[in-house]
Amino acid sequence: MRRNPRDLTRYTPGQRATHWVVGISFILLGMSGLAFFHPAFYPFTMLFGGGTWARILHPIFGVLMGLAFILMVIRFTKHNLMSRVDWQWIGRIGEMVNGNDEGMPEQGKYNGGQKLLFWLLLLGMLLLIPSGIVLWRAYFDFPVEWVRWAAVVHSATAVVMICLIFVHVYAAIWVTGTIRAMWYGTVTRAWAKQHHRDWYRQVTRD
Repeated sequence: MRRNPRDLTRYTPGQRATHWVVGISFILLGMSGLAFFHPAFYPFTMLFGGGTWARILHPIFGVLMGLAFILMVIRFTKHNLMSRVDWQWIGRIGEMVNGNDEGMPEQGKYNGGQKLLFWLLLLGMLLLIPSGIVLWRAYFDFPVEWVRWAAVVHSATAVVMICLIFVHVYAAIWVTGTIRAMWYGTVTRAWAKQHHRDWYRQVTRD
Protein backbone atom coordinates (compact mmCIF):
# COMPACT_ATOMS: atom_id res chain seq x y z
CA MET A 1 0.00 0.00 0.00
CA ARG A 2 1.37 3.40 -0.98
CA ARG A 3 1.87 5.61 2.08
CA ASN A 4 1.17 9.30 2.28
CA PRO A 5 3.85 11.00 4.41
CA ARG A 6 1.13 13.21 5.89
CA ASP A 7 -0.78 10.24 7.28
CA LEU A 8 -1.00 10.04 11.07
CA THR A 9 0.42 7.18 13.12
CA ARG A 10 -2.37 5.63 15.18
CA TYR A 11 -0.76 2.38 16.37
CA THR A 12 2.85 1.29 16.79
CA PRO A 13 3.98 -2.14 15.50
CA GLY A 14 4.02 -3.43 19.09
CA GLN A 15 0.46 -2.28 19.73
CA ARG A 16 -0.75 -3.88 16.52
CA ALA A 17 1.03 -7.15 17.30
CA THR A 18 -0.56 -7.29 20.75
CA HIS A 19 -4.00 -6.63 19.26
CA TRP A 20 -3.59 -9.43 16.70
CA VAL A 21 -2.37 -11.90 19.32
CA VAL A 22 -5.49 -11.16 21.37
CA GLY A 23 -7.73 -11.33 18.31
CA ILE A 24 -6.36 -14.57 16.89
CA SER A 25 -6.30 -16.20 20.33
CA PHE A 26 -9.92 -15.18 20.86
CA ILE A 27 -10.97 -16.76 17.56
CA LEU A 28 -9.19 -20.01 18.44
CA LEU A 29 -10.72 -19.95 21.92
CA GLY A 30 -14.16 -19.27 20.52
CA MET A 31 -14.07 -22.16 18.06
CA SER A 32 -12.57 -24.66 20.50
CA GLY A 33 -14.90 -23.52 23.29
CA LEU A 34 -18.04 -23.64 21.17
CA ALA A 35 -17.12 -27.19 20.20
CA PHE A 36 -17.75 -28.22 23.80
CA PHE A 37 -20.65 -25.83 24.32
CA HIS A 38 -23.05 -27.50 21.87
CA PRO A 39 -22.85 -30.63 19.67
CA ALA A 40 -23.62 -28.58 16.56
CA PHE A 41 -20.19 -26.93 16.91
CA TYR A 42 -18.25 -30.09 17.65
CA PRO A 43 -16.85 -30.29 14.08
CA PHE A 44 -14.68 -27.30 15.06
CA THR A 45 -12.52 -29.78 16.96
CA MET A 46 -11.23 -31.08 13.62
CA LEU A 47 -9.37 -27.78 13.21
CA PHE A 48 -7.30 -28.67 16.26
CA GLY A 49 -6.68 -32.34 15.56
CA GLY A 50 -9.74 -33.77 17.31
CA GLY A 51 -11.58 -33.41 20.59
CA THR A 52 -8.66 -34.33 22.83
CA TRP A 53 -6.33 -31.76 21.31
CA ALA A 54 -9.05 -29.09 21.31
CA ARG A 55 -9.51 -29.65 25.05
CA ILE A 56 -5.73 -29.51 25.65
CA LEU A 57 -5.14 -26.40 23.53
CA HIS A 58 -8.17 -24.36 24.68
CA PRO A 59 -6.75 -23.32 28.07
CA ILE A 60 -3.32 -22.71 26.54
CA PHE A 61 -4.90 -20.28 24.07
CA GLY A 62 -6.61 -18.72 27.09
CA VAL A 63 -3.33 -18.11 28.88
CA LEU A 64 -1.86 -16.55 25.73
CA MET A 65 -4.86 -14.25 25.26
CA GLY A 66 -4.88 -13.32 28.95
CA LEU A 67 -1.23 -12.28 28.92
CA ALA A 68 -1.63 -10.28 25.70
CA PHE A 69 -4.78 -8.63 27.02
CA ILE A 70 -2.92 -7.52 30.14
CA LEU A 71 -0.45 -5.73 27.84
CA MET A 72 -3.36 -4.07 26.06
CA VAL A 73 -4.79 -2.91 29.38
CA ILE A 74 -1.42 -1.43 30.38
CA ARG A 75 -1.06 0.36 27.05
CA PHE A 76 -4.60 1.55 26.42
CA THR A 77 -6.35 2.13 29.76
CA LYS A 78 -5.36 5.80 29.93
CA HIS A 79 -6.94 6.36 26.52
CA ASN A 80 -10.21 4.65 27.53
CA LEU A 81 -11.17 6.60 30.64
CA MET A 82 -14.78 7.69 30.23
CA SER A 83 -15.63 11.40 30.25
CA ARG A 84 -18.84 13.41 30.11
CA VAL A 85 -18.35 13.92 26.37
CA ASP A 86 -18.11 10.16 25.85
CA TRP A 87 -21.46 9.58 27.54
CA GLN A 88 -22.95 12.34 25.38
CA TRP A 89 -21.58 10.54 22.30
CA ILE A 90 -23.15 7.26 23.42
CA GLY A 91 -26.46 9.03 24.03
CA ARG A 92 -26.45 10.19 20.40
CA ILE A 93 -25.12 7.00 18.85
CA GLY A 94 -28.27 6.75 16.73
CA GLU A 95 -27.01 9.67 14.66
CA MET A 96 -23.73 7.83 14.08
CA VAL A 97 -25.54 4.68 12.99
CA ASN A 98 -27.64 6.70 10.55
CA GLY A 99 -24.49 8.19 9.01
CA ASN A 100 -25.17 11.66 10.38
CA ASP A 101 -21.97 12.02 12.41
CA GLU A 102 -21.01 15.57 11.50
CA GLY A 103 -22.54 17.01 14.67
CA MET A 104 -21.40 14.29 17.08
CA PRO A 105 -19.41 15.39 20.15
CA GLU A 106 -15.71 15.62 19.35
CA GLN A 107 -13.81 12.52 20.44
CA GLY A 108 -10.25 11.78 21.50
CA LYS A 109 -8.28 8.74 20.38
CA TYR A 110 -11.32 6.53 21.06
CA ASN A 111 -15.00 7.36 20.99
CA GLY A 112 -17.47 6.57 23.75
CA GLY A 113 -18.57 3.33 22.13
CA GLN A 114 -15.01 2.04 21.82
CA LYS A 115 -14.28 2.95 25.42
CA LEU A 116 -17.42 1.24 26.69
CA LEU A 117 -16.50 -1.87 24.70
CA PHE A 118 -13.02 -1.82 26.25
CA TRP A 119 -14.43 -1.85 29.79
CA LEU A 120 -17.01 -4.53 28.98
CA LEU A 121 -14.29 -6.76 27.52
CA LEU A 122 -12.10 -6.13 30.56
CA LEU A 123 -14.99 -7.16 32.82
CA GLY A 124 -15.46 -10.26 30.67
CA MET A 125 -11.79 -11.15 31.00
CA LEU A 126 -11.98 -10.76 34.78
CA LEU A 127 -14.75 -13.37 34.74
CA LEU A 128 -13.27 -15.67 32.10
CA ILE A 129 -9.79 -16.03 33.56
CA PRO A 130 -10.64 -17.17 37.11
CA SER A 131 -13.55 -19.34 35.96
CA GLY A 132 -11.28 -20.89 33.34
CA ILE A 133 -8.66 -21.68 35.98
CA VAL A 134 -11.28 -23.47 38.07
CA LEU A 135 -12.24 -25.53 35.02
CA TRP A 136 -8.63 -26.43 34.17
CA ARG A 137 -8.80 -29.73 36.00
CA ALA A 138 -5.59 -31.07 34.51
CA TYR A 139 -3.70 -28.78 36.88
CA PHE A 140 -6.21 -27.78 39.56
CA ASP A 141 -8.62 -29.71 41.77
CA PHE A 142 -11.34 -27.40 43.01
CA PRO A 143 -14.58 -28.57 44.72
CA VAL A 144 -17.23 -29.88 42.33
CA GLU A 145 -19.64 -27.07 43.22
CA TRP A 146 -16.99 -24.52 42.25
CA VAL A 147 -16.49 -26.29 38.94
CA ARG A 148 -20.23 -26.27 38.20
CA TRP A 149 -20.58 -22.56 38.90
CA ALA A 150 -17.39 -21.80 36.98
CA ALA A 151 -18.77 -23.65 33.95
CA VAL A 152 -21.91 -21.49 33.97
CA VAL A 153 -19.99 -18.23 34.42
CA HIS A 154 -17.36 -19.16 31.84
CA SER A 155 -19.89 -20.19 29.19
CA ALA A 156 -22.24 -17.23 29.69
CA THR A 157 -19.39 -14.73 29.71
CA ALA A 158 -17.85 -16.27 26.59
CA VAL A 159 -21.13 -15.98 24.68
CA VAL A 160 -21.49 -12.31 25.66
CA MET A 161 -17.89 -11.58 24.65
CA ILE A 162 -18.35 -13.29 21.28
CA CYS A 163 -21.33 -11.00 20.65
CA LEU A 164 -19.28 -7.95 21.68
CA ILE A 165 -16.46 -8.92 19.33
CA PHE A 166 -18.95 -9.30 16.47
CA VAL A 167 -20.05 -5.71 17.15
CA HIS A 168 -16.40 -4.61 17.29
CA VAL A 169 -15.56 -6.25 13.95
CA TYR A 170 -18.73 -4.97 12.27
CA ALA A 171 -18.02 -1.40 13.40
CA ALA A 172 -14.42 -1.64 12.15
CA ILE A 173 -15.65 -2.74 8.72
CA TRP A 174 -18.50 -0.23 8.65
CA VAL A 175 -16.31 2.81 9.39
CA THR A 176 -14.12 2.95 6.29
CA GLY A 177 -10.44 3.40 7.09
CA THR A 178 -10.55 1.81 10.54
CA ILE A 179 -9.15 -1.61 9.59
CA ARG A 180 -6.28 0.06 7.77
CA ALA A 181 -5.16 1.51 11.12
CA MET A 182 -4.68 -1.95 12.58
CA TRP A 183 -3.06 -3.35 9.43
CA TYR A 184 -0.62 -0.54 8.69
CA GLY A 185 -0.73 1.61 11.82
CA THR A 186 -1.71 4.82 10.04
CA VAL A 187 -4.85 6.77 9.17
CA THR A 188 -5.48 9.67 6.85
CA ARG A 189 -5.83 13.16 8.28
CA ALA A 190 -9.33 13.36 6.84
CA TRP A 191 -10.34 10.17 8.68
CA ALA A 192 -8.91 11.43 11.96
CA LYS A 193 -10.52 14.83 11.61
CA GLN A 194 -13.94 13.33 10.89
CA HIS A 195 -14.06 10.56 13.49
CA HIS A 196 -11.64 11.65 16.24
CA ARG A 197 -11.29 15.39 15.90
CA ASP A 198 -9.99 16.05 19.40
CA TRP A 199 -7.25 13.43 18.90
CA TYR A 200 -6.51 14.94 15.49
CA ARG A 201 -5.89 18.32 17.14
CA GLN A 202 -3.66 16.73 19.77
CA VAL A 203 -1.36 14.99 17.29
CA THR A 204 -1.27 17.78 14.68
CA ARG A 205 -1.56 20.85 16.94
CA ASP A 206 -4.08 22.03 14.36
